[in-house]
Amino acid sequence: MRDIKSFIVATAFGALTVVSSGVMAQAADGRFLSLTPPEGLPVIPVMEGWVANEDGTASFSMGFLNKNKVGVDIPLGPNNYIEPAKYDGQQPTYFPPGRGAGSFAITVPADEINQDIWWYLKTGDGEMLKIPGRYGESAYELDFIRPRPAGSMQPLVGFGEDGAQAAGLTALMGAHEGTVTVGQQIELAVNVSDPSMRDTSDPRFKDPFPVGVHFNKYQGPGAIEFARHESTPEPVNPYTEDNPRFRFYRAPGANEVSVEGGTGIARVYATFNAPGEYVVIVKAENFRAPDSQEGDQCCWTNVYQKVTVAP
Repeated sequence: MRDIKSFIVATAFGALTVVSSGVMAQAADGRFLSLTPPEGLPVIPVMEGWVANEDGTASFSMGFLNKNKVGVDIPLGPNNYIEPAKYDGQQPTYFPPGRGAGSFAITVPADEINQDIWWYLKTGDGEMLKIPGRYGESAYELDFIRPRPAGSMQPLVGFGEDGAQAAGLTALMGAHEGTVTVGQQIELAVNVSDPSMRDTSDPRFKDPFPVGVHFNKYQGPGAIEFARHESTPEPVNPYTEDNPRFRFYRAPGANEVSVEGGTGIARVYATFNAPGEYVVIVKAENFRAPDSQEGDQCCWTNVYQKVTVAP
């Protein structure tokens, strides 16, 4: 019998306001996890929803909520694992601050779609939290392959300047070529394009929206330092100091690139501080469009690049 005190399958929209439209974990004694302290909070696993694929398989979109001010590392193992074990290993081990919506997807064959897929996550000495990937609840069905009301779709992404492109929650897995050593700065690049089908006679869609590209550590034993590539202009606050919006402007990080016009190349530099096997996740999104936001569970694409770092 399932222990209903260790998870929730939410049916009330109000319970989900802090985590978009996903299912959020609950503590073993039934309390909702407090999100008020600035540090020492657990990383909360989240089920975003499920996708019925055209080939009969199903995919469970999984994410997380990290309300700490800093990123948290939880290596694969007894504090971060998936059951059944054959699906273990594809989840993140690094959790940046904030809401990591749809950071990976677990795809199961047609004859297993009614079997729960459990993600277990424990932060430090805290409680073990778990969340199920569960098929069939209509409220959590996602339809990424269909255009949004204004035509937005998931961006297409490929590795390098001309690599083959794909779209999806787990669109591509690649590997960085060549030798990389600790402290060496390397270039990471992806090519992106926005296939959205918008009505250009609408003044809002006269010009294409930029594609936002975000590089982050996904797995790895050490830290990754990202630096802005010379092809990316240094960000400047677009508002004057007498504009009330001036103080609310947040400059994009060194790991964030805006591809203007919706098509082009995003480049950053990355430096690794320890040897080992790493995975870098690249998330491409068109959130500048009015019908595309994480809260709407659209529209973004994830690709992953493995990097082997020698001493």
